[in-house]
Amino acid sequence: MASTKTREIRNVAIVGTGVIGASWAALYLARGLNVVATDPAPNAEANLRRYIDAAWKDLTALGISPNGSRDHLRFTLDLKEAVAGADLVQENGPERKDFKLKLFADMDAAAPKDAIIASSSSGLTMSVMQSACKYPERCVIGHPFNPPHMVPLVEVVAGEKTSPETVERAISFYTSIGKRAIHVRKEVVGHVANRLQAALYREVVYLIEQGVLDVADSDAAVCWGPGLRWGLMGPNLLFHLAGGQGGIQHFMEHLSGPVATWWKDLGTITEFSPEVKQTIVNGVLKEAIALQSQNSNGSVTRCCWNCLRRARSPKKPYAVGQTLRPIKRRAG
Repeated sequence: MASTKTREIRNVAIVGTGVIGASWAALYLARGLNVVATDPAPNAEANLRRYIDAAWKDLTALGISPNGSRDHLRFTLDLKEAVAGADLVQENGPERKDFKLKLFADMDAAAPKDAIIASSSSGLTMSVMQSACKYPERCVIGHPFNPPHMVPLVEVVAGEKTSPETVERAISFYTSIGKRAIHVRKEVVGHVANRLQAALYREVVYLIEQGVLDVADSDAAVCWGPGLRWGLMGPNLLFHLAGGQGGIQHFMEHLSGPVATWWKDLGTITEFSPEVKQTIVNGVLKEAIALQSQNSNGSVTRCCWNCLRRARSPKKPYAVGQTLRPIKRRAG
């Protein structure tokens, strides 16, 4: 295999154009790349173009690259044609082992030998997906957080046969288009961000189940408390602040004990009971109806993306905790 280290990435193939694939496609187009997309689903091309048109407003607010254009998108039903000229393939297929094994083997056989094949998979490891490939060293996980065109995080994870050069190149590429790439150094189920999300949600579900608080207050406890700070700094840096002048060293010496005590009391549930499922469904629907009544277009999703876009927009800075009200710029 030719080294992937020196190949400039200008042409991207999107394999699978559901929500994640369509969002990736929108981002790549906004960054001035050429995109060829493929998906065998009925109306896939029309749905993809509709998603990109809707996402373009958000991307425009965040900043389109000089060469960014929706005109650089081409769609084909032929997988081999889609990946034939790709410098990078971003795969977004169904999370089924048998399907992924065949898909990766097919992409590996058709893509240029020095192209990177990246997967958005959140559930399967690259070691499994690359196992039937002739050139497994160029295969890597590039797992985004939804939606990729709005949320910067991407987790880069190697498989057993992935080369260090591929990992380095993938991180460099994602960083160059404005993503915040992290290197996950060991394969674990769910990668990292989803595991953190699942750990927090387990405690949320446990507290609801125990009657400690209701669904709306559990959401408020996160988004109006630690969630605001987590958007600025991660938990380790925040505990460095909690340590005062002594920083993280003081925290570890004097405050880690109470935190460990809380750990001992956390819920250990591993399943959703039918009762708590229904409680959460009822609570979320009640929250959604209230949110829709406050949002002019009636879409909870659009309300979320609008707030996220405004929070990230360089043109409209927002104060911490004031997601809907811009800061007044000072004169001079």
